[in-house]
Amino acid sequence: MTALTKRRTRVIVVAAVAVAAVAVVAVGWLVLSPQAAPAAAAVDMRGNSVVLDPDVTPVPEAEAVADIGARFEAPSVSLDVPLGELSEVEGQITPPGFTSAYLVRNRGVMPAEAAEGTVYVVMHSLRNGGVGPGNALFDIADGSSRVAVGDTISVSGVDYRVESQEVIGKKELPTREDVWSSTPDRLVVITCLQSPDGKPSTSNFVLIAQRTQQ
Repeated sequence: MTALTKRRTRVIVVAAVAVAAVAVVAVGWLVLSPQAAPAAAAVDMRGNSVVLDPDVTPVPEAEAVADIGARFEAPSVSLDVPLGELSEVEGQITPPGFTSAYLVRNRGVMPAEAAEGTVYVVMHSLRNGGVGPGNALFDIADGSSRVAVGDTISVSGVDYRVESQEVIGKKELPTREDVWSSTPDRLVVITCLQSPDGKPSTSNFVLIAQRTQQ
């Protein structure tokens, strides 16, 4: 592996870990009632206000878009949310919203080029009563994935069949070349895994799926 390849891998890993870390901080403080939510506040899927930690403010350079006119769908768990996109900036990925799934436009490929590499999608899961898209993927109380192997996930109209689901510790995730290799016709979905006791997350939940229409 060349020095350039090693550096590129490190940046990807930092970005992915940041997704989980941001989700932890974002949900760790306060979720207000819909009536108390300011008009400009970030809200969860139930309309509750979500308060971000001050040091994880999304950066304008990410050029995040919450809705590109496409959908992220996981029918088996009744998840159907807007699909947005954003860019990794200096090794960090910070989704600004809690009601969308986000393509990472400068990691892997976009769905229209699914045959050429891996599509990466990131999303928040929330705690303390908040509900983000990632909460639909994993049953915290039961300790198991709600999405089964063989289930379909659709990203901007491109269908994938889930091949594996795994809980990966945050410290382990950077070493997982199987997650970060860009493989044609593959989808990787990453969210943080919340703890049933409400403590900060120490793991990520990762779904890997293969495109069905090739």
